[in-house]
Amino acid sequence: MLKIGILGIGGICGAHVPGWDAMEDAQVTAICDIRPERFDVYPELAGARRYTDADEMLEREKIDILDICLPTYLHVEHAKKALERGIHVLCEKPISLHAADVAMLYDTAKRHNVKFMIAQVIRFFPAYSEIKKYYENKTYGELLSGHMHRLGVYPAWSWDNWYIDEARSGLVPFDLHIHDADFLIWAFGAPKRVDSNRARRPDQDYLSATYVYDDFFVTAEAAWYAADYPFQFGFRFQFERALAVYEGGVLKVYRKPDPSAPQQTEEERVVALPDVDGYAAEIRYFADCVRADKPVEMVQPESLVTVIETLNSIH
Repeated sequence: MLKIGILGIGGICGAHVPGWDAMEDAQVTAICDIRPERFDVYPELAGARRYTDADEMLEREKIDILDICLPTYLHVEHAKKALERGIHVLCEKPISLHAADVAMLYDTAKRHNVKFMIAQVIRFFPAYSEIKKYYENKTYGELLSGHMHRLGVYPAWSWDNWYIDEARSGLVPFDLHIHDADFLIWAFGAPKRVDSNRARRPDQDYLSATYVYDDFFVTAEAAWYAADYPFQFGFRFQFERALAVYEGGVLKVYRKPDPSAPQQTEEERVVALPDVDGYAAEIRYFADCVRADKPVEMVQPESLVTVIETLNSIH
């Protein structure tokens, strides 16, 4: 039985808890947050021992995996402490705002013979990995263009207002757009260049970026609007023989009409994907790597560096 510690009982923790709770071979035995009122937010954590000091939890508990769900600017400090204690670490994205931290933390993990993974969750959602397969296998011919979006309301609710402090969160590029940037770099490699425009005010932040590759380009937009706008995300990818569209949680492929074949029905457009929650899948993947002592191949440090450098080039 893997013993799990969770550091940070904020909003993103709620996406991780069901994943751990569903695993029969893992148990959350300790949780930590500086706000004791957070301890009873998630009923699944009721049996875990509670701490308000991370160092005390690491000192007193025998944890196999530490799941870090803290604000971005606290990731490096606490990941390093756990790795140096010989604890495997799964850490929420981004690793930090600075590319140099990638090598430092991965080197620390290697020295102490433990696993380390940044939770770039989009890689574990079936709709996104399907596009990667279409591209690699040329299922519908060459990729011509794409569009991705990730839009929502300005996060004025965060603890200590850390979300809206650029030095601590990196704002929209590092907190929101990073998901789509990471997917593009994971699926297609580093772009030749990224052209961007940004509308940024004290109460909102909108980004439009174009990732330019040799034979195609992908536009992406991300926003924290100063409006009560419901969160939404999705994509369109244009191939030579089809258009793949993901919206409302459904992936559809609109094939190029073929005069010699029956017209495609609406049911035929829907791609049957496995019913997989990306957060649960990434947690299971990392736990399996720890249990079997396998390399963590799904998220490589080289791509993390490229993501951070790309985001830092956006103004």
